[in-house]
Amino acid sequence: MLSSIARGRSAARLTCLVVRSSTASSVSIRPFSDSTAVVEEEALTETGEWAGCKRSFMSPIRISGGGIQVLHSPLFNKGTAFKSGEKDRLRIRGLLPHRVMNIGLQKERFLLALRAEESDIRKNLLLEDLHDRNETLYHRVLVDHIEEMAPLIYTPTVGQACMEFAARFRRPRGMYFTPEDRGNMAAMVYNWPHKDVHVIVVTDGSRILGLGDLGANGMGIPVGKLSLYCAAGGIAPHRVLPIVLDVGTDNKQLLHDQFYLGVQEKRLKGSEYFHLVDEFMEAVRFRWPNVLVQFEDFNSSVAQTLLDKYRNDYLCFNDDIQGTGATTLAGLLCALRAKGLDVNALGDQKIVIAGAGSAGIGISQVLMQAMIEQGRTEEEAKKAFFVVDQYG
Repeated sequence: MLSSIARGRSAARLTCLVVRSSTASSVSIRPFSDSTAVVEEEALTETGEWAGCKRSFMSPIRISGGGIQVLHSPLFNKGTAFKSGEKDRLRIRGLLPHRVMNIGLQKERFLLALRAEESDIRKNLLLEDLHDRNETLYHRVLVDHIEEMAPLIYTPTVGQACMEFAARFRRPRGMYFTPEDRGNMAAMVYNWPHKDVHVIVVTDGSRILGLGDLGANGMGIPVGKLSLYCAAGGIAPHRVLPIVLDVGTDNKQLLHDQFYLGVQEKRLKGSEYFHLVDEFMEAVRFRWPNVLVQFEDFNSSVAQTLLDKYRNDYLCFNDDIQGTGATTLAGLLCALRAKGLDVNALGDQKIVIAGAGSAGIGISQVLMQAMIEQGRTEEEAKKAFFVVDQYG
């Protein structure tokens, strides 16, 4: 049998379902492609279970299995949106209530429940629960309401979600690499079921936002960041992978927390730490040679060192150092224009960096490089900066 479940671009814009017969032994899920894009101006006159959908051909992506496995897979489950022909071909007839509810009604129902909650952390829990059972609907909600949802799945709410990670752990997402896995990482990466990973966001949990060392609880950061990439950047959800390098923690509270899920030992440091990261980088590149690795929320004591070590040999970047720095530079150049000044006057400004972490130092380095490109010497550029720590 062959069945096609229509899913929107990056599983975010679900539009319709097309099914066809075949002798193939696998079930197939197919994405929405630009070549078969539905023209929004066209009136959709379908009724019944096809209401709001357009019947058109889209090439399928094959997956193995069927039956209850489809409903248990958040990547392929559509809840009550499966149509009758699809239920037959996926062998799920009788496993769902009778009524077919398209993604528009599903979204409306979910938003009613979400907006009834008063606390942001409760809303985060509802969103992650949806993420764990129906990624199609989850990303549709994010795409259509990104301004409302972004603060709930990432900053500022993700900080509290990370602190409560162990207490509210429901379902595993992503991968964890520990010191006990040394020598096995090349094989471990094949435990991840998806062959076409494009983006990895990895953290060691050593500096989660402004909360410090949260160890394995920092998994909320890669998960939240990649959700934004899927919704806002159009990356397919099966092509992203959140990872934690769980090398222990120096957080005394977590070391004595009976419910903490990470390695309850002092954080790995020195050559042993860097050897572990070396093996990890080699392993992910071996399985996915073209994967982009984003370093996220690493402590400033190792963040720049890791970036310098891998940037010329691997497709990688550090978001706190490079991403935040580039965004800040763009903002400052726009501010100079708004003041009626030439952008080359950046080196004439006095810049105070409040916070001497990896993000603060990364911003300083990007701004200094821009000043040097504008004609200042390195010494002249450095005189424009005043860096203070969190205590001033």
